[in-house]
Amino acid sequence: MTIPPDFQFSQSSLQDYTDCPRRFELRYILKQNWPAVRSEPVLEMETWMEQGRLFHQLVHQYLLGIPEDLLTPLISQPEGLQWWQQFLHLNPLDGLPNQVRLPEYRLTTPFHGFRLVAQYDLICLTPGERAVIVDWKTSRHRAKRGWRERLQTRVYLFLLVEAGMRLNGNQPFQPDQLEMLYWFPAFPYEPEKIPYSTAKYEADREFLGSLVTQIRETPTNGFAKTNDEKQCLYCPYRSLCERGEKAGNFNAEIEQSADLLDIDLNEIEELEF
Repeated sequence: MTIPPDFQFSQSSLQDYTDCPRRFELRYILKQNWPAVRSEPVLEMETWMEQGRLFHQLVHQYLLGIPEDLLTPLISQPEGLQWWQQFLHLNPLDGLPNQVRLPEYRLTTPFHGFRLVAQYDLICLTPGERAVIVDWKTSRHRAKRGWRERLQTRVYLFLLVEAGMRLNGNQPFQPDQLEMLYWFPAFPYEPEKIPYSTAKYEADREFLGSLVTQIRETPTNGFAKTNDEKQCLYCPYRSLCERGEKAGNFNAEIEQSADLLDIDLNEIEELEF
């Protein structure tokens, strides 16, 4: 087995494997330092990442009860200030369950000999009735399709059914009680809402289990490079794979860049420029 027994699978690691098994190996097994930047220009990329991190922090603190007039002065970038004002003005949480709201909440469960983990931006719920997973997406581009198929969607909803009993009066959530909401500060009138169902839950259980099994059974040096070289455009390991040295353009007005540059801010400290 190439995966250590204490390995924890997350939506990011599973997405990396799905995009490119070799990237998964380099990042999670070999723990290779990232030898290249994800995109150019570097400063603009770093500024965007910092704005995204700050937005997540501000919303977290706001939901914990810190007044907005103490939080707003912390924002120095015009784009970040616009995101924050959109959040306050439009209130994307209006109409969501409000009996319990859990920002930056972590869930984990045993899964196929390992652990499956997720760090949720926010869970809004009324125990015994309904729960909505909210995720803030501070992307510059907004992908128009494929949200249901994303590993983040599948892992987050599946895991809440599997490990959310203590949030629901010690009763498992029924899949049709759950929904996932992606909200985009840069596109505040275009949220993505994804309902769940028993059929989707069963499909996710089978799909995620097969992924973990496939990774576990992959022999040493058996993690192949992806055949889809578009995945390499923003990959910091591209030079190690001889897939080019020039970084993709951060400002590219293409829908695919929204997916390839969709960085999980919960794992942002792993990135090195």
